[in-house]
Amino acid sequence: MKHLLIFCMLMMCLCLATRLLAQTHPEDDLPPNITKITGFGERPDWSHDNKKIVFVGKVFGDVYEYDVETGFIRCLTLHYKHYGYTRAMYLPNGDILLSGPIEQYDMADKDARTLARHECWLSVLDKNLQTPPVPLGVKCSEGPAVSRSRLKIAWAELWRQNPQRLKEGESVIMVSDIIYEQGKPRLSGQRVAFDSRQMPFSMHSLETQNFVAPNDEQITMAVYRINGGNNTDTYLLNLKTGAYQAMTNSPDRYDEPEGIFPDGKFTTVESAPSQHSPWPLIDIHKLPLDGSGKLERLTFFTNYKGYKASQSVVSDDGRMMCFQIGQASDEAGAGYGLFLYKFP
Repeated sequence: MKHLLIFCMLMMCLCLATRLLAQTHPEDDLPPNITKITGFGERPDWSHDNKKIVFVGKVFGDVYEYDVETGFIRCLTLHYKHYGYTRAMYLPNGDILLSGPIEQYDMADKDARTLARHECWLSVLDKNLQTPPVPLGVKCSEGPAVSRSRLKIAWAELWRQNPQRLKEGESVIMVSDIIYEQGKPRLSGQRVAFDSRQMPFSMHSLETQNFVAPNDEQITMAVYRINGGNNTDTYLLNLKTGAYQAMTNSPDRYDEPEGIFPDGKFTTVESAPSQHSPWPLIDIHKLPLDGSGKLERLTFFTNYKGYKASQSVVSDDGRMMCFQIGQASDEAGAGYGLFLYKFP
């Protein structure tokens, strides 16, 4: 009996060790509130009715839409010629704001890809998918911020997008309404809402993220300060007054906001220690927008070597979060599939 008990214990240990060795990918042991929904794609965004998710297939790829109820995926950008997209986001009227280059680049060339990322133009794709998107005539650095309640957007311009006005290390936040004339969208009331030169320190760049409910007078933005490590922090910016406030203040961490909760009291943040790497492998955290800086970790993909969780967006009912899986050494924002996270 004693020998049998020892044998059973050894077998249990062996099974446990085998299981742990097999778990080399975050998908190997997902918690019950996280579900994989696609095997490709990146940069998701929720529809306002919480029923669909729009996303980019890959960097400079086509745009797709995922039906949450059926799991059906359709491509939205097959009906016209284009040069790929880096962002796709729903407008409140159901049309889709796109960001991407407007000329051909050699995407196999690293320098050409970098140039293409800085030459992304905003346009609006009609929800009926019968015509090509309408250009808005402005370049956007990384992703724009889109109001969930009004036809209003904000975006960042760096010196790369506007070398006539800005020097290296300088950025501005632009804001504008979108109006429709004879069914075609255009920008109206475009203005500078914030200039990085207002801050008492130098930086690498600014990036817009989300409008803050309920009045959409503020946005979250990422402030990139690279100095030895990556001192990236989450900020709140008042679009009317230009007043700003740091929501994180962590010189040795990367803290980039990526999603907003519908009550406007919390944001999700890509966060990780960055003492030794300016672009560390990150996981998603929840951050209150009260200045306390208290992070609550939501994902644990970095527990698996070489993986990260990023690009989180929260549904308008606050019940779910969509995010993507990424890998080490990839260009910023690259993703390899989408996941749903259900909140309690």
